[in-house]
Parts: sequence; C-alpha cells; structure tokens
Amino acid sequence: MAKTLGAVPRPINWRTLPPGDVEHELLELNAWVDWLRHTYGLPAQVVPPMWHRHPELLWELSALRQHWLFCFDPQAKGNQALAWHHDFAIARERLRDWVTISGTRLDRDRATRITEWPGGEAEDWEAPDTTERTVTNRTEDFLAFVEEQVLARRAEQNATIREITNLEWREQP
Repeated sequence: MAKTLGAVPRPINWRTLPPGDVEHELLELNAWVDWLRHTYGLPAQVVPPMWHRHPELLWELSALRQHWLFCFDPQAKGNQALAWHHDFAIARERLRDWVTISGTRLDRDRATRITEWPGGEAEDWEAPDTTERTVTNRTEDFLAFVEEQVLARRAEQNATIREITNLEWREQP
C-alpha cells in the first residue's frame, strides 16, 4: 500500500482504459480490495469473492479506492481520514445493495440479471447467462477475468485502428 500513497489519485473510467492500464488497475484494485476486506473484516454480503465479475461492484469499489487514495495521501488534510470513514460507512450500504441485486454470494455466483426493455435493446444485445456457478478458485477466476478484459480491450483497440486506417485509405485521392 505504501507505494500507492503519494500518487495523484484520479477517477478511473473503466470503459476507456487501454489494455495495459486495465490490467494494471485491476491488479491494483484487487490488492486494495483484499486489504480492505481483511482490515475491516468485511463479510461477503459487502464484498463477495466474485466482485470483479459485477460491473456495479467494480465501479463502486474502484471509486472507494480512489477516494481512499485521496484521503490518505501524505498531502491530505488531517480530517480526510475521518471523511473517508464517514463515506465508507455509506458506501458499505450501497455495496450491500449491489450484492443483493447482483445475486453473487460467498459460495456461488451468477451474472447480474438485466431487465430487457421491450424494443429498447440494441439489435446485437444478448441477455447475460445468469446460470449460477459454484465459486471454487477465486484467484484463478480473477486472473482469467483480467486476461479476458485485456484481450477484449486489445480487440477494441485493433478494431478502432483498422477503422481509422480504412477511413484514411478511402480519403486518399
């Protein structure tokens, strides 16, 4: 944790991070969440093992981490630690709500159910598979998740590069 203190905390937009940053930020967040749950004795009803598989939990925990980095920065004002603990109490309630909505538990997990809007979904949208799965090896799953995210970002990045390149070729005289 000491090496993260002193860095300029910034909001993380998980939708736009390039592949290398996604990997780095996920690994850092995972280490921080592990520290958080051990330090504060958080039950799975607040931080379940498969939090990384649920965007609502990933965004909430990420925001909480960035807030912690800001409040515990060596340059922070003396009352920031108290402010963080106040906000942490509120965030724990939100985390409980997210866990309830998502359906993830200590020993089993399923994708968060998304209510399909009649005539309101993109043509290529597919509802997530909400089959429950037993949680057997959380670390192995997390590392597979990181790899999936990096590969997906690389594919997005490559598609964007191809699109730009094709546009440039079409604009050639």
